[in-house]
Amino acid sequence: MTDTLRGRTILITGGAGFIGSHLIERLAAENELTVYDSFHHDALALVGRERPSIREIRGDVLDRDQLAAAIRGHELVVHLAAIVGARTVGAHARQTLIVNLLGAYNCLEASVQAGCERVVMFSSSEVNGNDAAYVDEARPTSIGSATESRWAYAAAKLATEHLALAYHRDGLMRTVVIRPFNIYGSRQVAEGAVHDMVIAALSGQPVTVYGDGTQIRSWCHIDDFADAVTACLVRPAAVGEIFNIGNPAETVTSIDLARLVLRVTGSTAGYRFAPLPVPEVYLRVPSVEKARRLLGFAPHIALEDGIRRTVEWQRSAMAPTPR
Repeated sequence: MTDTLRGRTILITGGAGFIGSHLIERLAAENELTVYDSFHHDALALVGRERPSIREIRGDVLDRDQLAAAIRGHELVVHLAAIVGARTVGAHARQTLIVNLLGAYNCLEASVQAGCERVVMFSSSEVNGNDAAYVDEARPTSIGSATESRWAYAAAKLATEHLALAYHRDGLMRTVVIRPFNIYGSRQVAEGAVHDMVIAALSGQPVTVYGDGTQIRSWCHIDDFADAVTACLVRPAAVGEIFNIGNPAETVTSIDLARLVLRVTGSTAGYRFAPLPVPEVYLRVPSVEKARRLLGFAPHIALEDGIRRTVEWQRSAMAPTPR
């Protein structure tokens, strides 16, 4: 993919997080960027934030007036800010619903008022429910019961999809919706399987495999993913669409992922099984044909190579700082 952005003003809510930090690193050289974030997770601290093209605002997406003031003067908006992580969501379902849905609404309203050109909204592969085998974007969504709090995240994200596309249909805002499928890589500061496994292996601890290890996931490296986000900001064909972004060619079980991490790190600590902390999704593999066709999306980083890059970065991050 060769899509580039130059000379644009872009605001990224949640821009200090894992995905946001990679977008900022990619776009900062040729664009004026604003990071709007609570900085609860701060991956930007691991990048080096002292750049004249980056402005930081410590804010809350529930603060409608502050968010509206921050968005004014920007042409493009990426809405990443959300409460994420199955364990976190399971423990804070009410706050997840409030932050993730009302935050999206506030972002869309503020972007309309500011006259922005386009808003890229982040949804989730979770909207596909328990059984997601090569799902495409036209497949009816399916989420679990409200009796299981982990599905609060999916419910808020599905509502966000409807909201974003309603703004587009009503002619209020050009919107694009992205459904990420298991993104991994350096600077993942919140919970995540690859992140947790790499940390354990490099610390000489057994890697934790939840349940029986037969869960199936497709893993997409952050560099491939950032290509797709950039295309969503640039390409006219992206407007009004939902895109699965993942890498179905790199699909493994959880136990095979653990074995790969152990092999790449050279760890001899092995792995251990642990009870599932939340209800599990056993199969999640996307179809990315629509993204290939409309965005030119072609993920190319193999899982083993991506794990190796992640391990190298994490090993460096964990190394003692010279005195």
